Amino acid sequence: MKDVFKQIIIDNQEKSYEYVLERDVDFPLNSNKIIAFTGVRRSGKTHLMYHAIKELKSKVPHKNIVFINFEDDRIFPLTLKDLGTLPEAYYELFPENKNEKVYFFFDEVQVVDNWEKFIRRLYDTENCQIFISGSSSKLLSSEIATSLRGRTLTFEVFSLSFKEYLNFSGIKANPPFSSKSKATIIHYLQRYLQYGGFPELIYSEERFVKQILQEYLDMIIYKDLIERYSINNHFLLKYLVKYCMLNIGTLLSYNKLFNELKSRGLQISKNTLYNYIQYLEEAYAVFTVPLYSRSYSEVSKNPKKIYSIDVGFKTAIGISEDIGHKYENVVFLHLRRKGKKIYYWKLNKEVDFIFDDDELQIINVTYDLSDHNTFEREKAGLLEAMNKTGMKRSLLINLDKEEMINTDNGTIQIIPLWKWLLL
Repeated sequence: MKDVFKQIIIDNQEKSYEYVLERDVDFPLNSNKIIAFTGVRRSGKTHLMYHAIKELKSKVPHKNIVFINFEDDRIFPLTLKDLGTLPEAYYELFPENKNEKVYFFFDEVQVVDNWEKFIRRLYDTENCQIFISGSSSKLLSSEIATSLRGRTLTFEVFSLSFKEYLNFSGIKANPPFSSKSKATIIHYLQRYLQYGGFPELIYSEERFVKQILQEYLDMIIYKDLIERYSINNHFLLKYLVKYCMLNIGTLLSYNKLFNELKSRGLQISKNTLYNYIQYLEEAYAVFTVPLYSRSYSEVSKNPKKIYSIDVGFKTAIGISEDIGHKYENVVFLHLRRKGKKIYYWKLNKEVDFIFDDDELQIINVTYDLSDHNTFEREKAGLLEAMNKTGMKRSLLINLDKEEMINTDNGTIQIIPLWKWLLL
């Protein structure tokens, strides 16, 4: 195994990273912490590591940089004992670097059982900066919290934001926007809403995009769910994945879903249903958003809203475009990328998003405001939330309308989705 590691180290040191584009993820190249990237498969965690390597190559000798993809077939299957030979392999290649700082990049580290023991020992014994990535939020929660406590900075990685999507597509989107640039941006927004923001899809032929998205979904199901959690009921898991992707932006009622599954003849306990949804969240396939309330009992007894890691999955398996819920999902992801703790609001009316950003922010999202009843419904929800919370501003995101509405309760800003995403 040591000789294989040596070959991989050398191969990766000779790679060119000039083609790598920058992402909107701000992380340090030098820190006294282990830098952890976690997120769904194919979202660009490896690309982030490549960008870090590209930056480092202009500052340190290339022999001080080590990149290992733990899903490389040349080292499969890999054990904790095998990992112990990795630093030995490196320092046999470069013994003069024993006292120099070395940058280790470990991609998809979670495939090795007890990987955290190796990372901890390397961190404690060598002069190094460690970057790790993984496709399970276990890297964010239990494993990091228990085994690497106090040693990490963790960054969630999502598929491309719309601004990144434009950049990767070679489109510069800087205000002021001319009529031509606005038309171009809206064109790309339509594709973004259709196929989502996974980086690879930008460069793929459109006729293959749905197939690629389905393969991504299959990888999540089999690699990050079935294998990791030893799930036997594959049919139920696939059903839940499809259910979640088709119902983005809607309330997830466990009782309703449980009864629906029973009516289909599926033998399932409520605990199993809860666990499967939790697994989907841990694999970054879906997110759930709770009700905004100061009462824990109110939060716990009310259903959560559900969102997908990428709107492209709805296109891949759906029979209806449902553009309004796609708008809402894109807004959710944009807020989540910024690290917001997001809730929905519901008293007599409903508001899609409410979150604390120095002060409360209140947002409704709808596709088309041309219908008077739709406009009045969205406005009424915002006004109720503003009145109850005492906030004097709210936001209504839509297709193309832009204006400011002054009311007795405060100001409602109406803004097109494309412009809000580029702020």
